[in-house]
Amino acid sequence: MTQQLLTQYRRDLHQIPETDFDLPETLAYIRRVLEQYPCTLFSPCKSTLCAYFDAGKPHTAAFRADMDALPIAERSGCDYASRHEGKMHACGHDGHMAMVLALAGRVSEVLDKLPRNVLLVFQPAEETTGGAKLVCDSGVFEEYHCDRIFGWHLWPDLPAGAIASRPGPLLARSSEVTVTVTGKSSHVAKPHEGRDALYAASAFLCESYRRMELLGRAEEPRLLKFGKLTSGQARNAISDSSLLLGTLRVYSDEMFNAAEAMLRDLANTLERETGCSFTIAFSAGYPPVRNDQALFEQARTALAELQVLDEPLMISEDFSFYQQQLPGLFLLLGTGTGIPLHADTFDFDESVLAAGLAADELLLFLN
Repeated sequence: MTQQLLTQYRRDLHQIPETDFDLPETLAYIRRVLEQYPCTLFSPCKSTLCAYFDAGKPHTAAFRADMDALPIAERSGCDYASRHEGKMHACGHDGHMAMVLALAGRVSEVLDKLPRNVLLVFQPAEETTGGAKLVCDSGVFEEYHCDRIFGWHLWPDLPAGAIASRPGPLLARSSEVTVTVTGKSSHVAKPHEGRDALYAASAFLCESYRRMELLGRAEEPRLLKFGKLTSGQARNAISDSSLLLGTLRVYSDEMFNAAEAMLRDLANTLERETGCSFTIAFSAGYPPVRNDQALFEQARTALAELQVLDEPLMISEDFSFYQQQLPGLFLLLGTGTGIPLHADTFDFDESVLAAGLAADELLLFLN
């Protein structure tokens, strides 16, 4: 029966994907499911729904599910495909919601035996602006005395039903990097009359990669990559402007600050050498996902099948905002498909959700 519910929840939600904060059908569906259980339903902030199960205990364990989909036209070919044109659950959030909805039923059955109250958090905008931060800023965790939070992400590169995580850094801090280079145009026959913004941007790109490799400790993972360079107007004119768009991924504030300082120093050097001017902007991005050591060790004891990853991953997730406010544990659940996240063919067998739900049931009873 539980597997039937997991499949039904996931497929129902898969057909009504919504994006960002605009989630009326999704929220209505979740509310209908939760209304059958002995919990208090409320919205602490925009497009967010929480369910509080009061076990009469001084502290509360929170479980998070993200609700938003992606602006992708689905091409999975499944009979439960998206009914919303140009939108798709291509990142597994439908599976995350299905697990937490099923967990609500389990909590209802064992509420008087739990060591903590339970707060289920359904949040918006993980894929866009970081809805988790709004939930944190609402004060809901203080109001309900939450002392831990758990979250999941489906992971195509793990075997079906496998569970993995690691203590400390798991996912990267992400920041978009925008580099604007301003030079002066001239005919290529008179290059001395111009300031070549294309050359300056290319030099910045190559040298930034070299310096990033030398930055900090060799064993500390970090990544700087630029995916787009636009420059110039014509093949026979020196470019007067360039735009470099990239991303920086690190696991500590120290490494981020070092990388930022390195890039700004490089820009200053190239300004002197090329005569072009540089402007560098960094987006705030999401903090790194860093699992609480003590909570991880408790989970490792409870979950015999938990795999410990050797290295952190380079993706980012707004679950990190929760971990800045209270101890948190983020786990990966394998789909075994190898179909990349955000692919227009993303799909998985819902039987893997049973493994995640079983793990959540054990996490409910951690001391």
